[in-house]
Amino acid sequence: MQRILRGLITAALTLGVAIPGSASTASAAPELLTNGTFSNGTANWWGTGNTPISPDAGQLKAVVPGGTANKWDAMLGQKTPAFAVHQGRKYTLAFDARASAARTLLTTVQLNATPFTAALNQTFSVGTATQRISLDFTSSLETTQAELTFQLGGLAGGGYTFWLDNVSLTEVDGPPPAGSPIELTNGFYVDPHSNPKEWANAHPGGTATTINNAIGSEPMARWFGGWNTNLATDINNYVGPADTADKLPVLVAYNLPGRDACGGHSSGGAAGETAYKNWIQTLATAIGSRPALVILEPDSIGDFQCITDINEKNARIRMLTFALQTLKSSAPNTWTYADATNKGWGTGIGAGELAARLNSIGIANAHGVAINVSNYYTTAETIAFANDLNSHWATPKPFVIDTSRNGNGAKGSEWCNPAGRKLGTTAQQGGGAEMLLWVKVPGDSDGPCGESGEKAGTFDPQLALKLINN
Repeated sequence: MQRILRGLITAALTLGVAIPGSASTASAAPELLTNGTFSNGTANWWGTGNTPISPDAGQLKAVVPGGTANKWDAMLGQKTPAFAVHQGRKYTLAFDARASAARTLLTTVQLNATPFTAALNQTFSVGTATQRISLDFTSSLETTQAELTFQLGGLAGGGYTFWLDNVSLTEVDGPPPAGSPIELTNGFYVDPHSNPKEWANAHPGGTATTINNAIGSEPMARWFGGWNTNLATDINNYVGPADTADKLPVLVAYNLPGRDACGGHSSGGAAGETAYKNWIQTLATAIGSRPALVILEPDSIGDFQCITDINEKNARIRMLTFALQTLKSSAPNTWTYADATNKGWGTGIGAGELAARLNSIGIANAHGVAINVSNYYTTAETIAFANDLNSHWATPKPFVIDTSRNGNGAKGSEWCNPAGRKLGTTAQQGGGAEMLLWVKVPGDSDGPCGESGEKAGTFDPQLALKLINN
């Protein structure tokens, strides 16, 4: 298994949102640029032939010609040594700048070769007084061959002089924590036997190609429950190839007795407390020391108010407590996230009550919490909900967000295959949460309701197409 200190995460969208503080958030990564204070003159910096650069009282001075048509016709920057930027991670570029006349200029962090794809492409304004400029961005680019540019041309009027100092580019997210499942792997595992992939393989044609390209080829969770007649073998057949490929698998444990007590469409689960504890022990042992993420029992905490028998409720608390303890001890390279409902449900429960319920199952034994599983709330409003929940704990918990169907946000209280929903951001690290994941398999029905007549967990290609096309 490779131990690659990065998270090569596939991402379809970038999210410029703040990352909440947490005990497990890694410290900021080292400075990515060299000689940003120009203490060594202009070493490691370059300028185009028509824009000579030179040291000037501890700053970089660039003499910019007039009459250029495009901003890139007069440039300076740094590409030696090249540096890495990672898709889905957040960065800050900061620098001091002034000019002999007010100007609006452009800076990029981009691939340093054709097609010069940009992770950052941002205009900024300077005047004759030095000002500190700070630009935050989330990279849509994954490369080890990045460069920084300041593009100074394409302006009306004559030439001018530009001064630059204290240039810094840092990664806000930082590298994955040492020994974490992300650090131990090289991105998320794409399940070759997911429901959308299997459907596309069995129904070749235009619809299958669309579904495979948009959904089947993306990383998503695989759900495990009572339908797995040989759980240990099924876990090994999923986690084993992921480990061989040096990729991180995402699993959902979904087998609590009386599950989905409020919704009812996914009812079922293990035969009783002893059977469930044996099942969880088998799951954890089968994962073993291989890196993995586990989302533990969606609906389990939210369903409390629909369980009227106090003995049944106490048994659920014991089972979830056992599950967190067992996964922690028997699957040491697994990060387990206890389900923490969604914004709509959690607001109704109240963040304080939700935190208390999670405390009752020993949330300290979980790496974090999973929010918005199988729901539709936007990432931004889910982050706000997670921050509210975290305010009730002395030590905030990291959280992951299910983005599988939140591209258009929620629609009132409708939750069961509602119309107008859309795919959200594919799996990535950071972006406002510890990870954004497709936990619910896009296209799998919530039950015979709303836009689908299929039973819960059954893949519905028409539902998948609506998520793609909306």
